[in-house]
Amino acid sequence: MAVLFGGIVAQGAAQAFPTKPITIVVPFAAGGPSDTIARLFAASMSQKIGGQVIVENVAGAGSTVGIGRVAKADPDGHTLLLSHISHATTATLYRKLSYDPIKAFAPVGMVTDGAFVLVSRKDFGTDTLPQLFARLKADGDKITYAHAGVGSGSHLCGLMLMGQLGVKMTQIPYRGTGPAMNDLVSGKVDVLCDQITSALPQIQGKAIKAYAVTSTEKVKGLDLPTLAASGLPGFRATVWHGLYAPAGTPAPVIGQINKALREALKDPVILQRLAQLSTDPATEAQADPAFLGKHLVSEIAAWKKIIDTAGVYAD
Repeated sequence: MAVLFGGIVAQGAAQAFPTKPITIVVPFAAGGPSDTIARLFAASMSQKIGGQVIVENVAGAGSTVGIGRVAKADPDGHTLLLSHISHATTATLYRKLSYDPIKAFAPVGMVTDGAFVLVSRKDFGTDTLPQLFARLKADGDKITYAHAGVGSGSHLCGLMLMGQLGVKMTQIPYRGTGPAMNDLVSGKVDVLCDQITSALPQIQGKAIKAYAVTSTEKVKGLDLPTLAASGLPGFRATVWHGLYAPAGTPAPVIGQINKALREALKDPVILQRLAQLSTDPATEAQADPAFLGKHLVSEIAAWKKIIDTAGVYAD
């Protein structure tokens, strides 16, 4: 009887959902790649879930402020989290978190998967990836590597690059990849590993020089090799986004949100925009909650090795 009653309650919760606007919390500042993706999907999911879906930017402490807010939210499906690899990397970067990155959340599904691109100022003097590698090995700490702050994707991509090449560049931290890219374009810094969604306009405008992508396969629309196939076997760093609800959210509600996400992933408007950003939409398999849960665990383990080896922490 208790099991039957619980099932009826859960079913009733799903039928009543949503009862108010759904908020997707983005743990980064407005205007960035994650914010752009969240707003794309929020607009599409609003039409498909039968209620308004809005985006709230809650930046701070390397994304942990926004993530922590969702961890403490009511588990009714009306507060969601859209975060990228930071949800995996902060598990090691911050040794004292107010939440458990795995246990505090119920995965809804992966949203997108995109690569970083290795770029330099346009007058750096190297035209090919082998020439860039040779320059990095020869000049080492004379070369400045810009990144968006300790623990950011651009920072971790740089740590992986330096580790595999056996070099140490001089790191220049910024408050976001926007300011870092501005200084790269103006020639104040030498090298940057940035999300393709951010760097693409500067690459297309020939304001910077692009060398390779960090995915295991080439990126459509960019005639660039992968680092993994260019002397750094196994090199892989992608900017994947996942959608999460607080732990304890009823399974039928997760199912409704997941259905809206899957329908959004087939929306021609979204597919066209993601193609323009050189970012891949999640596949049917990746959009599954169980897949995202397993992927998060795998990414936490993979980045832990890199972060612990570098000995760089954010707290």
